[in-house]
Amino acid sequence: MSTRPPALRRGWTTGACATAATRAALIGLWRGEWPETVRITLPRGERPGFTVAHRAEGPGWAEAGIVKDAGDDPDVTHGALVIARVSASAGGVVFAAGAGVGTVTRPGLPIPPGEPAINPVPRQMMQAVIADLAAREGRAPDVTVTIAVPGGEELAGKTWNPRLGIEGGLSILGTTGIVRPFSCAAWIASIHRGIDVARASGLTHVAGCTGATSERAVQAALGLPDHAMLDMGDFAGGMLKYLRRHPVERVTIGGGLGKLTKLAQGATDLHSGRSQVDFDALAAVLGRPDLAGAGTVLEVHQRHGPPLVDWIVTAAQARAQAMLPGARVDVIAVDRAGTVVGRS
Repeated sequence: MSTRPPALRRGWTTGACATAATRAALIGLWRGEWPETVRITLPRGERPGFTVAHRAEGPGWAEAGIVKDAGDDPDVTHGALVIARVSASAGGVVFAAGAGVGTVTRPGLPIPPGEPAINPVPRQMMQAVIADLAAREGRAPDVTVTIAVPGGEELAGKTWNPRLGIEGGLSILGTTGIVRPFSCAAWIASIHRGIDVARASGLTHVAGCTGATSERAVQAALGLPDHAMLDMGDFAGGMLKYLRRHPVERVTIGGGLGKLTKLAQGATDLHSGRSQVDFDALAAVLGRPDLAGAGTVLEVHQRHGPPLVDWIVTAAQARAQAMLPGARVDVIAVDRAGTVVGRS
């Protein structure tokens, strides 16, 4: 009998849903008929179908909505209704932010300040749908597309948008149209955007932390603004490699003792499933053979506090500094209560 877990189900990005909604709304506007389902072509050639969950129309406009299915990914927008309203524009395709879709207010993102937070690939997908249908219907591809997500402003508070300077709601995202469950690439891409915004805002000091507790402690200790704080999580390597190519003057890394020990020992992916603390090596560097049988870094800390913390922050700083030779790098260790227990 197989013990292999079932494959995780993939889903669709908000950009794919907005594109499908745009297609359905245009059919309603230009043909005067409403499809039950629509198909769109994703950037890699796939053609998924979407059920139309919302329809409305008025003088010179029509709108359709698609319920986002994120598959098995714990996406905050899973189940959200993505609505596209289409109407005639003065020339070309114009994008607008409806209720629940944010507006970019800071430089550094792929979309300039003042524009609705609809990313480049979703824009391209919607433009392709408009061009295709316009050619089929013998119409000019001059369309205003207003994307809305009811409840999106509240959902956006659970994303990186407020920190990135996207105000008023969600972003319409996606580069492939597909949500891959528990995607490391999506998290790392968010770290990159955070660095871009910090640099474009003129910040010279950023901090990446492994979690909310260490982030609060580090931000309070350093007095950094929100957009200087990077949601590094377990992806120290993803953050440091991008900072090497897109440098700032000073980088602080904050975290708990366990994850910082992994960084100190050379790991750059700090997830428990992808790296482990080497307690034998820890015993050797601290000159305490009895630590070889320890089960957690917390246990070691309780027995040998200051020497352990001093080694962790010093070694972690050295590892990170080696990846960022042109920056000033420092490390702050935080315990589970959110107290700073060591600094390099």
